[in-house]
Amino acid sequence: MDFMKPETVLDLNNIRNALVRMEESIVFALIERSQFYSSPSVYEPKKYIPNFDGSMLDWFLLQVERTHSQVRRYEAPDESPFFPDDLLPVILPSIEYPKILAKYSDEINVNDEIKQFYINDIVPRVSCKDGEQLENLGSVSCADIDCLQVISRRIHFGKFVAESKFQNDKETYTQLIKNKDVEGIDASITNKAVEDKILERLIVKAEGYGTDPSLRYSQNKQSKVDPKVIAQLYKDYIIPLTKKVEVEYLMRRLEDDL
Repeated sequence: MDFMKPETVLDLNNIRNALVRMEESIVFALIERSQFYSSPSVYEPKKYIPNFDGSMLDWFLLQVERTHSQVRRYEAPDESPFFPDDLLPVILPSIEYPKILAKYSDEINVNDEIKQFYINDIVPRVSCKDGEQLENLGSVSCADIDCLQVISRRIHFGKFVAESKFQNDKETYTQLIKNKDVEGIDASITNKAVEDKILERLIVKAEGYGTDPSLRYSQNKQSKVDPKVIAQLYKDYIIPLTKKVEVEYLMRRLEDDL
């Protein structure tokens, strides 16, 4: 997949390969997060950072995005910042990417929902213990940022899926969009067999990556993160939010004659 060559980005085989690779990144990120306590104070607004209304995680993530924005990270069409209104001008020469997505694509951003379900539902289930580790607040925040960014990239990759499907069947999607048929669009992008395969693959990956190889054949082997938790994360949040992004993108697709 080469973002300077739109045809490679909208190739469904290339998209599938990218999504499969992101599964591994998400599994590894959650495994890294699992070594720390839940550390609820990291997510508490106005707890540690003076003159800042958000949480320590918010502040840390904002600093990371502001820094990364200066070296062009958010010029890339596959990146969706959590703080799009607070980025800094780029220092490096800008890259003129060819137009791949519709002009409104940046307006489709579900990062607030991602952060909410991550903090409320994922952190308690993957943390090694409940409670605080004051000496690890920075490490917890770093691990959280890695998880949030890779989950966000995976979910917002739905825009490329949506554009590819539109390009491959303009007549059908044009009619669905004109009819404002949200259910029809949702049905057209849903493949239960593929979704089930993703969940099966995730369990295998989580078992393999999260288990000490020397315990592979042990009766008492334990994964660092319960593989079923990661599969449930995909089933309950990542897959539905990806489809939400696809539907929102497609519902507006006739706004842009790409």
